Amino acid sequence: MLPATRNGLLLIGVLFHLVYLLSIFDIYFRSPLVHGMTPHRAALTPPAKRLVLFVADGLRADKIYEPYHNETSGKTEELAPFLLNKLRTEASWGVSHTRVPTESRPGHVAAIAGFYEDVSAVTKGWKMNPVEFDSVFNESRHTWSFGSPDILPMFAHGASDRSRVDTYMYTSEFEDFSGNGDRLDTWVFDEAEKFFARATAGSALHTQMHEDQVVFFFHLLGIDTNGHGFKPYSQEYLGNIRHVDRGIRRLVDHFEEFYGNDGQTAFVFTADHGMNDRGAHGDGHPDNTRTPLIAWGAGVAKPAPLAAGQTAPGHDGFSQPWGLGSYERKDVNQADIAPLMTSLIGLNYPLNSVGTLPLAYLDTSRKYRAHSALANALQVLEQYRVKHDQKQHTEMFFKPYAPMHQPTNMPEHMLARIQQAISAEKFDDAEAECLQLIALCLEGLRYFQRYDWLLLRSIVSAGYLGWIAYSLLYIFGEYILPDSSPRRSQRSGTIAVLGLVVFAAFSAMFYRQGSPAMYYAYAAFPVYFWAGVLQQVPLVRQIAASYTQLAVRWRPAAFVGVYVVILEALVYAYFDRRVYSAAFALLALVWPLAVSPRFRREHTALLGLWSGVCLLTSVFTLLPVERNDHLGLVIVGGALITLSGVAAWHYSAAFTLPPPGAGVKEARQAVALDRLMLLVQTLLVGVATVLGPLTSKETERRGHLPRLYQLSCWTVLVAATLLPFVHGSRRGRGGAHDQHYLYRLVTIYLAFATPFVLLTVSYESLFYFAYSSVLLLWLAIERALYYEQAERQLLAPTHNTRLSHLAPSAMAPRRLGISDMRLGVMFLFFVNVAFFGTGNVASLASFSLDS
Repeated sequence: MLPATRNGLLLIGVLFHLVYLLSIFDIYFRSPLVHGMTPHRAALTPPAKRLVLFVADGLRADKIYEPYHNETSGKTEELAPFLLNKLRTEASWGVSHTRVPTESRPGHVAAIAGFYEDVSAVTKGWKMNPVEFDSVFNESRHTWSFGSPDILPMFAHGASDRSRVDTYMYTSEFEDFSGNGDRLDTWVFDEAEKFFARATAGSALHTQMHEDQVVFFFHLLGIDTNGHGFKPYSQEYLGNIRHVDRGIRRLVDHFEEFYGNDGQTAFVFTADHGMNDRGAHGDGHPDNTRTPLIAWGAGVAKPAPLAAGQTAPGHDGFSQPWGLGSYERKDVNQADIAPLMTSLIGLNYPLNSVGTLPLAYLDTSRKYRAHSALANALQVLEQYRVKHDQKQHTEMFFKPYAPMHQPTNMPEHMLARIQQAISAEKFDDAEAECLQLIALCLEGLRYFQRYDWLLLRSIVSAGYLGWIAYSLLYIFGEYILPDSSPRRSQRSGTIAVLGLVVFAAFSAMFYRQGSPAMYYAYAAFPVYFWAGVLQQVPLVRQIAASYTQLAVRWRPAAFVGVYVVILEALVYAYFDRRVYSAAFALLALVWPLAVSPRFRREHTALLGLWSGVCLLTSVFTLLPVERNDHLGLVIVGGALITLSGVAAWHYSAAFTLPPPGAGVKEARQAVALDRLMLLVQTLLVGVATVLGPLTSKETERRGHLPRLYQLSCWTVLVAATLLPFVHGSRRGRGGAHDQHYLYRLVTIYLAFATPFVLLTVSYESLFYFAYSSVLLLWLAIERALYYEQAERQLLAPTHNTRLSHLAPSAMAPRRLGISDMRLGVMFLFFVNVAFFGTGNVASLASFSLDS
């Protein structure tokens, strides 16, 4: 079952990895939503008749709570005086903690529908939900929403009655990230005033607005827009907070006037996610996950008075600089906001909500609080029961969630105790029992959401281990022990039949459980690989025999052990980037000592340069991921790359080769043209070094980027991208591409340098220079080691410097050795450093699109 050719192995490997890539979605991106639940609500009169929800998109908690020092006036002021006054006089407040992904759609769903991201929405780009879900808007009598077309349609489409949710949206073209985004919020506030103007006495709208259980939703996108365009510490971002505060004050006055100050309106102000200092969000950085929550009005608890000098509960080092220590900080999870809004106006709890009602925010009768907590618990229990029944119906060897089947934790018993406590007016006991039931149900939901994880992970692990063994046997048979025979077991037919039986058993189980079609493919690969491995038992025996015949048997075992340790270190580096710094330090110090004394003598300068550049590159993985703009570092990085390009052009005569078979004049012209191309590429990098800071300054000064700058940047970017193709278009008389390998590497290095310098905002271009240098030195050392015995000059334009002579077809076949493992490990290491040398995946947003 092993492939007969290298291309066959490659085809199987590509197909296997493509299929197993989809397993990520089946394991981690299955929708947690279930349907068929019975709605629940507190069957008592709620404290509020209407709810007003403000969501300031992209507002992080510290920016609105902390005092702002105005450098122009020299005074310390508050960016949101109206909201902070509410906080001090009549509001409950705290930090709402979001979850990854910290994007607009997931944040709004958590706050309004009460469940965290339906991970299956990744297939929709986090914009729309592939599975219908319930929300506060859907449960309301009517909802009027104002704001962005990116958010509002999601809740209107998901409503059971679409006429229940009205949307007032600006156009998508109005969302221009190059200008000041506060105009988006101005549109919302102006449209709301027009809305009130239309609600004249006696009109149908006026009557509808005076019904109970109505919701008004205002989505304010300007802060997020300015954060992306100008960063959260910019005057545009901070000024937009002031603008939102003033606009909310106007709207609150409109509501109070319209309803005659009847005291029946509840207000909630929050944000969907925060924003880091790079002007990005999406990951789990605290700046992205901590958002403000301020609630006031009907049914909301007011601040409790404190004695002088006392600090209210809930504060820590994060809130210490805010000067709000006299007011209790009541933190919540973002999904808890939906139950809070539901309780305030007496709606059915959203059917998919996993939030826990924050009782500390309520100022109602103790009886209403207890009944609200019970309704919350019943709604979460409904989801647990539906999920339990679904799994019990489909699974062949069903195992229930054990904690829920303990005598004291059985839902029926807990509900009975809650009802008894409420009847006896022991409301505190009832609330505590409700919270315990909710916690158990949420754990049970997580248990059933991950029910298939063990099976799928085991199959996937068996598949990857099988692929490793399968491909290793091919490599041993073809490149290490090519003369070994026989390779195939005499029982190959029996093993193949056994493999079919195992696959049939898996298929029967998947069919019985109604599993997705991809499950069959996941099971097919490990069966195929391991059957192929078992058929090659004779080859395995020959490998073992060859190992026992080695004079120094510990060396391969030690190398494999070191290889495994390095792979584990690379995995750990995902969590701690300092591992890369340690690795660079080891490469700088150990590798020069590991080569032969003769190689050290002949290549002292090369090894010294290698050590220096490795130590330089190690610095970047010690620097913080979160960083502010630093145009000076961009200029320094661009200047270094430009100087390296000039140096490469100056010495390019040593590695610029004419086309094979060219005449003297033709060869001279070709070399001159190639050297000119290098000079042009270097010039483009220099222009980009000047344009990058200029575009940032102009954008900051004008609020947008002038057309001339845009045209200049795009021209430089396109030219730098196309030039490598011009370099590679030269053909010799035989029609084949042929260049010096070093020349080709330099052209690629300079081609990527231009967009890098244009788009980066900090030290990334310096990292690119250091990283490219260490890569080039690595290739030079490996090449020198390869030709060490032939005593060839490193950069001499001999036959082995042409790309055509380095192709596999032009090189003599050889057997693989332990040293080839070093190449694989170092290649994997450098790939990881390329991704995480200046940050993590989320730090891709540090590239400035303003350029």
